[in-house]
Amino acid sequence: MSRYSSGNRAGAVVAIVADTMALILGLWIVMYLLDANRANDLVQFVHNAANWLAGWSRDLFTFDKAWARVIAGYGLAAVVYLFIGHAVAGRIQRH
Repeated sequence: MSRYSSGNRAGAVVAIVADTMALILGLWIVMYLLDANRANDLVQFVHNAANWLAGWSRDLFTFDKAWARVIAGYGLAAVVYLFIGHAVAGRIQRH
């Protein structure tokens, strides 16, 4: 097995992790906008995971509308994870 194939595999893993993080954040945004039942176990799991992932950006914005705060706070985290994750994955794959 060559050094390049392991780099490609490691880069792919980093990209998949970043995509999964962004997917969870995006899923919570959709669930929030569709007013999902917060007593549901799946909704609670996604909400808790999204809160943890967006802990640094969740209350960053102070829009008057709650839906705008959710989209901006959680959406920013999703975009940052995608951008940084794919940049790191690309860097790993080049080496």
